[in-house]
Amino acid sequence: MTATEQADDVTAMLRDSLRGFLDEHWRPRGATASSSPDEISAVWRKLVGQGVAALGAQGDEGGLAEILVVMAELGRVGCPAPMWSAALANLAISGSQADAVTDLLARLHSGTAIVAFSFGALDPDRGTGSIEAANSAATGVLRCVEAAGSATHLLVALDQAHLALIELSGPGVECVATRAMGAWGLHEVRLNAAPLTPIPAGGVDLDELRIKGKAMLTARACGAARRAFELAVDYARERHQFGQPIGKFQAIQHKLANCLIALEGVRLILDHTARLHDGGEVDWRYFADCASAFSGGALRQVALETQHTFGAIGYAEEHEAPIHFKRVHLDTVALGGASDAKRRLASRLLDAGGAGLPQYDLGTAGNAFREQVRSWLAQNWSGRRKDVFDQKPFAKREFDAGFARDIGDTGWIGLGWPEQFGGQARSPLEQIAFMETMEQGEAPRIGAAIQANALMMFGTPDQQQQYLPEILRGEAMHGMGYSEPQAGSDLAALRTSAVRDGDHWVINGQKIWTTTWWGKYMFLAARTDKDAKPPHAGISMFIVPMDAPGITIRPSATMYDGTFANIFYDNVRIPAENLVGEINGGWKVLTGALAFERGLVGGGIVLKVAHAFEQLRAHVMAGEGDRSLAGDPIVRDRMATLASEIEIGRQLMMHCAELAADGVTPPEYGAISKVFSGELMERFGEAALDILGMRAALSEQMPGAIDNGRFEQNLRHSLMWVISIGTNEIQRSLIAQRALGLPR
Repeated sequence: MTATEQADDVTAMLRDSLRGFLDEHWRPRGATASSSPDEISAVWRKLVGQGVAALGAQGDEGGLAEILVVMAELGRVGCPAPMWSAALANLAISGSQADAVTDLLARLHSGTAIVAFSFGALDPDRGTGSIEAANSAATGVLRCVEAAGSATHLLVALDQAHLALIELSGPGVECVATRAMGAWGLHEVRLNAAPLTPIPAGGVDLDELRIKGKAMLTARACGAARRAFELAVDYARERHQFGQPIGKFQAIQHKLANCLIALEGVRLILDHTARLHDGGEVDWRYFADCASAFSGGALRQVALETQHTFGAIGYAEEHEAPIHFKRVHLDTVALGGASDAKRRLASRLLDAGGAGLPQYDLGTAGNAFREQVRSWLAQNWSGRRKDVFDQKPFAKREFDAGFARDIGDTGWIGLGWPEQFGGQARSPLEQIAFMETMEQGEAPRIGAAIQANALMMFGTPDQQQQYLPEILRGEAMHGMGYSEPQAGSDLAALRTSAVRDGDHWVINGQKIWTTTWWGKYMFLAARTDKDAKPPHAGISMFIVPMDAPGITIRPSATMYDGTFANIFYDNVRIPAENLVGEINGGWKVLTGALAFERGLVGGGIVLKVAHAFEQLRAHVMAGEGDRSLAGDPIVRDRMATLASEIEIGRQLMMHCAELAADGVTPPEYGAISKVFSGELMERFGEAALDILGMRAALSEQMPGAIDNGRFEQNLRHSLMWVISIGTNEIQRSLIAQRALGLPR
C-alpha cells in the first residue's frame, strides 16, 4: 500500500468516526436549534475527546487533510464547534517555547481552554477591523470573530511577525454577538487597553496560514453544500407534482447534475491541496487558491439551486436547508473570498515572468513516459516538418498519414491495450502523460481508440487479428457511423437497416455529421430488427469498408473549418463476418464504446484548454507599458478564474484515471468530466476573444491574425465537444439518473 493510499484510509476512517459521533451528539438537537455558547462549549469538549483539538500541532500525526475532513463534517451537520480557531492556533504557535504558549496549548488540547482566532489587520477584508498594540495592551475592534462567545482566549495577528494572546474574561474586553446572513455565531470583539501577551510568529508564514484558514472554510462550506444537496436529491425523488416525482423533470435533473459536478470538483481539489501540503510540495498554495477561487461561485450556486429545488418548503426556518445556505455564504465570503485568491493566482501567473500551470505528478512511470514522448516529438515532430504542417489550412491538419505511421512504429497507438492484442498495457496515468505531451506538441490525431476498444471487447478472434494490427501500425482509421437525420443523441431511433442475404449483410440508409469519413472503415450502427421492443434492442454493429460499392460521400465544411460528411448507403454489401458482437446486440457494443470514449474525452478536452491557456498567457504578458494586458485588473481576474477552472477539470480527469486504474470508469463519472471540460473549452474561447480583442477574431492565414487564428478557431471548435458523443444535456440526464438515482 502506498503512502497516499494509507493517508486516504486514515482520512476515511476519521470521516466515518466523526460522522457517527456528530450524528449522536449534535444532530439529535435539530439542525436549526439555537447554538448557545454553553452548547458550543459542551460539544467541543466532547470533540476534544475524539482527538481533534490537537490537529495541526507540531508532533501530531494529523495534517491538513485531517483538518479538512473535520471541517467538512462540522459543516455537514451545521455544528459551530471552534475547530477552525483551534487548528489555526496549533499551526500558528505550536512551535513556540514560550511558557504562555505551552500552557495555552496544553489547556486547548485538554478542552479546558477554547481559542477564538482572528487575522486582524492581515485579513484581506478591511471591514473586519484591526487593533493596535502598545505597552502590552490592545485597543481596537475585531468583527466577525468565530466562537468568541464561548472562547476563553483570543489569538490575533498583529502584523506579519507577531500575534497577541488576550484573555477574553480580562479587563477591557467586550464580546458582542453579531447576526450575519440571518444567523448567530459571530462576534464583535471590542478591546480597550486589554492586556495582551505578545507571541512572535517565529517560523510561521502568516500569509500561508491565512491560505490554510481559507481552505478550512472552503471545506466546511463544501460539507454544508453537500448535505443540503443530498437533502434536495432525496426530496426530488419523493415530492410529487403533476402526477410524478419532481426529480423526473429534466429541469430538476439538470440543475442537480450541475450541483454534483461542482461539488465533486471542490472535493477533489481540496483533497489534492491537502495531499500536496502534507507531502511538503510547494504547489499546495496554488491549488488552495484555485479551490477558493472556484468554490466562491460554485458552492454558492449549489446552495441557491438547492433552495430552488426545495421551493417554499426549504424557505422555512424550521427546515434544515437554510442553515447550510447561510454557512456556505459566510464561509465563501470570509478572508477576502474568491477575489483575494484570484489576486494571488493572477500574480503567480502573470507577474515577474509568470509561472505556468503546474505539471502534475503522474507517478514514476507516468513522469518518465512523459519525458520519453517529449523527446520523441522533439526529434520527429519539429523543425521543417512541423512548420510545413502548421501552415496548412485547418481542414488539412486533421490527420497526417506519415505521422500516424511513425507513431505506429513506437507502439504507442496501443498504449493502453492489453498485451494479448499487441498493446503495451500502460496505466491510465501513462495514457494521460501521452495525451498531455501530444497536445503540448500540437501533434495531429492518431489511432481509432473507440473502435479498437469495441473490437477487443466484442470482436471475434478473426476480426481482432484482421483489424487491430493495422490500427496499431497507424495504417487504418475508422469513422463512427452513428448519427442520422432523425437520430442524433437518440441513437435508439436510427433507421439505417442491415438485412441478412446469405453470406452478406445489405445496408441501406443515411448517416450524417460523420467525422473521419475519409477513413478506411466505418464502424456503423444499423437496425437489424425493425419491430424490436424497446427499439434499441434491434440494433447491430458492423465494420464497413469505405471503398465498398454503393457508398456515396458528400463532405461538408464544419463551422470550425474541419469536415464531416453525409454518407448514403445504397444496397451496400458486406461480408457476414463484419458483424461486431451479437445480432441485435449492437446497443451493448455501441454504449460500451461510447462510455470508454467519454472517460477519455473529458481529459483530452481539458488538456487542450490547458495548452491553449498557456498560449493565451504568453500573449497577455507580451505587452509593454500602458498596452500591457497583464496589468489590467479585469484580465487578471479572468485569467485567474480560467486557471482555477482548468484545475477543476484536471482533477476530474485524474479522478477518472484513478477509477480506471481500479477497473472501469462509471459512465456517469466520464460524463461529469466531459460536461465540465467541454463547457470550459467554450468559456475559454469566449474569454480569449474578450482579452485579446479583434485580432484574435481574425481567422487562419489572414494578415495580422494572432497565432494564425488559433483562438477564434478554438472557440468554433469547442462547440463540437459539447454536442458530440452525446450532447451535454443528455450527459446531465445520465448523471442525474445514474449517479443520483433520480427517476427516468
